[in-house]
Amino acid sequence: MALAARLVSRSRQLYSAQAALANGGVSQLRSYAKEAAPADRPPVSGDDLLKGIFFEVKKKFERALSVLKKEKITIDPDDPTAVAGYAQVMRTVRDKAGLLSDSQRIKYTIETFTKDIPDARTYLNTLQEIRKKSGLIDEIGIEALMMEALEKVEKDIKKPLLRSDKKNMALLVAEFDKINKKLGIRKEDLPKIEEELEMEIAKSELSELKKECVEAMEGQLKREEFKDEVMPDVRKLDIRNFL
Repeated sequence: MALAARLVSRSRQLYSAQAALANGGVSQLRSYAKEAAPADRPPVSGDDLLKGIFFEVKKKFERALSVLKKEKITIDPDDPTAVAGYAQVMRTVRDKAGLLSDSQRIKYTIETFTKDIPDARTYLNTLQEIRKKSGLIDEIGIEALMMEALEKVEKDIKKPLLRSDKKNMALLVAEFDKINKKLGIRKEDLPKIEEELEMEIAKSELSELKKECVEAMEGQLKREEFKDEVMPDVRKLDIRNFL
């Protein structure tokens, strides 16, 4: 069951609840519950709302677990076929449990934490913080180029750029388009880029899972009763037997 919890956690299915709690805490949940309650009903208490979130997460976990009990996962991060198979299982988990993909999770995070930011500079700085906390690497230095574009626009308009300033925001978007063109980034390529990112994430997660399995087996073999046992090939393990 612990293995299942780690697998389900990697599929990010708990993110919505975690984000809701992180974005304002219990006091905000109580406020939301009071506002959401119909006028002819007593307001929902914060405890009841938290209980509802718990049962919703539990339901998602059970749906995800039902998929993991059926689907075969080969723990071999060096085999592209195994990586693709693992990625497909995780997609099935998300579909069945109504969960966010990694790109959807990042998009949700950006929208949640930037919706009330009035100016473009704070917005870009917040994007940078989100990227770092998400463990993503800006390999091509696009953040610096975006900030240079903002500097150029603000120098031309001689004031800080507000996101509500549609006219001058259009100037910034035009500068971003120039950056994308220079870097060879096209909108139509985004689905392919997302798929490549998903494969990289799947490989990373399989590597971590392999490491955990090997460490667990090595720890088991150190026990006296297993000292004569031979550690099995992790690629031949069927995790469904441990769920």
